[in-house]
Amino acid sequence: MRTLTVDLAERSYPIYIGTDLLRQTQLFAPHIVGRKVAIVSNTTVAPLYMQQLREALQAYQLTEIILPDGESYKNWETLQLIFDGLLEDQHDRKTTLIALGGGVIGDMTGFAAACYQRGVNFIQVPTTLLSQVDSSVGGKTGINHPLGKNMVGAFYQPQAVIIDTATLHTLAARELSAGLAEVIKYGLICDEPFLTWLEAHVERLCQLDNQALIETIERSCAAKAKVVSADERESGVRATLNLGHTFGHAIETEQGYGVWLHGEAVSAGTVMALQMSHDLGWLSTEQRDRGIKLFMRAGLPVVPPAQMTADTFLTHMAVDKKNIDGQIRLVLLPDLGAAVVTADYPAETLRAVLTADYSTIVDSL
Repeated sequence: MRTLTVDLAERSYPIYIGTDLLRQTQLFAPHIVGRKVAIVSNTTVAPLYMQQLREALQAYQLTEIILPDGESYKNWETLQLIFDGLLEDQHDRKTTLIALGGGVIGDMTGFAAACYQRGVNFIQVPTTLLSQVDSSVGGKTGINHPLGKNMVGAFYQPQAVIIDTATLHTLAARELSAGLAEVIKYGLICDEPFLTWLEAHVERLCQLDNQALIETIERSCAAKAKVVSADERESGVRATLNLGHTFGHAIETEQGYGVWLHGEAVSAGTVMALQMSHDLGWLSTEQRDRGIKLFMRAGLPVVPPAQMTADTFLTHMAVDKKNIDGQIRLVLLPDLGAAVVTADYPAETLRAVLTADYSTIVDSL
């Protein structure tokens, strides 16, 4: 097992990474303050892994809250099911919530923990690669709104993140690829040597090589923990973690939540960010293509939906949490391994990126 720390002074917490961690009671016990625990999961993950948690937490009074599976359920109505379960079993302020699932479960459980009786403890147990390398770390919680993804939520840190790589062996190949989109992001924004490492090992990751997975998760979490420790509430450098997300969230919102997986939309969105960085004269064609090729090798889409126009993109991009005073702020790359957040770009450059023929670009590789 490997352990990292998210350094937030008195709110610091560990990230445990290893195989077969779900049954290890000693990992959970230090982060549970009372006798009552509520495990929140979904209809896909609970049949696979709930029993392991039951065994690890048999000394506690357990409530199991099972939600429907999918991004389309990341809303107020489903959130209420968590509160219903907590109130029906009379959970108090010393209860601990445990999020057992992917990013949707983690975000919703964290938001419920932030709200229930004005704040209770929670533990993240992410079971998808995307949630293990990204959404479970950093305290972003929330739900979607029909007009924008993750627009309702709170910054609320977990007590611990327990990452069991064994859960990835029941993950669909499409979901695994979606997680690799966030992994590649770290190499592009802050760690070019990691990008090089990924180019050498991406096939091993797709084949679920455990050593490669642990290395990937540790390096990804270390990168995110460092950024979150420096900028917990995204007032500066943390926004660079949203490379490709402004374009990607527009795709998710327009297509309907869950039609494109988050990582798939981030992949296509990051290709658009690479193209814009190229058009601004920051990245060479070779550097742009290097990023596109890696996404393709990871089994990810690199062409945005053909039916989305520039105006469609702009409508959704106008509702983005990074925007200030109506200006669309984008994460772009002055170089591979370096990122900036900026609204200082020509409007015509953005429109050209939104109307570019990405199929032709891909065919030329």
